[in-house]
Amino acid sequence: MAVCCLESQKLADGGSCLLLKYKLLALDMDGTLLNDELQISPETERWIRKAAAAGVHVCLSTGRGYREAVPYGDQLDLGTPMITVNGSEVWKSPHELYRRVLLDRSLVSRMYDISREKNVWFWAYAVEGSYNEGNWQPELLEQNHWMKFGYFTEDDEVRGEILRQLQEMGGLEITNSSPHNLEINPKGISKASGIQTVCGLLGLEMSEVVAIGDSLNDLAAIEAAGLGVAMGNAQEAVKEKADVVTTSNNEDGIAWIIRDYILTGV
Repeated sequence: MAVCCLESQKLADGGSCLLLKYKLLALDMDGTLLNDELQISPETERWIRKAAAAGVHVCLSTGRGYREAVPYGDQLDLGTPMITVNGSEVWKSPHELYRRVLLDRSLVSRMYDISREKNVWFWAYAVEGSYNEGNWQPELLEQNHWMKFGYFTEDDEVRGEILRQLQEMGGLEITNSSPHNLEINPKGISKASGIQTVCGLLGLEMSEVVAIGDSLNDLAAIEAAGLGVAMGNAQEAVKEKADVVTTSNNEDGIAWIIRDYILTGV
């Protein structure tokens, strides 16, 4: 493939391609960037590196915490901003925090109580680390600075009851990263808000963004982006709202989008 604008020296000098319609590629990780073995396939990595070399900013946009996400950014040699914990953290670069938004501790306390009342698995991300039933201690509630709370249950009825209770509480942004869980962030915080912040840092518009994902925590970003892409393995609600549905996370769906929608014609 010819390099962007057919000006290899321009790229070598750090210039960006004015012909690129999309200049920011925001990638969900689980079910999107990562295959079912939680790896980035060689073909996907190859095309991501092609995009970066052509001047595209590649931004990880994940529900994972920072410590779980940054090794993959390092693998790809990314120096661009990164969004973690569903938007509760925005990193100016993979190792420089720009913004962090916390959950009110009283809301976390109530969400924890609901998990005990319903007897379902829970997990939570704090600045200090990640926690679940296996390592939870009562004193953590007041000691830690909380960013996200989550529930997992395959019982649709119980999950629906929890969702109704959360909606009644207010002050929460409720999504999921699989059909069997619920993920809760502060109201107004999402991957879409994170990408908007990244655009501000980079001097870009949302119309210049390609956002790719598979779950409800990707939906707001997919709807707000210039090109919203659902993976072939995405939840149906995400596919319905996406501009494009690509192949699955095990079939290099990201590579196809980079080839046919981002670097096409350059």
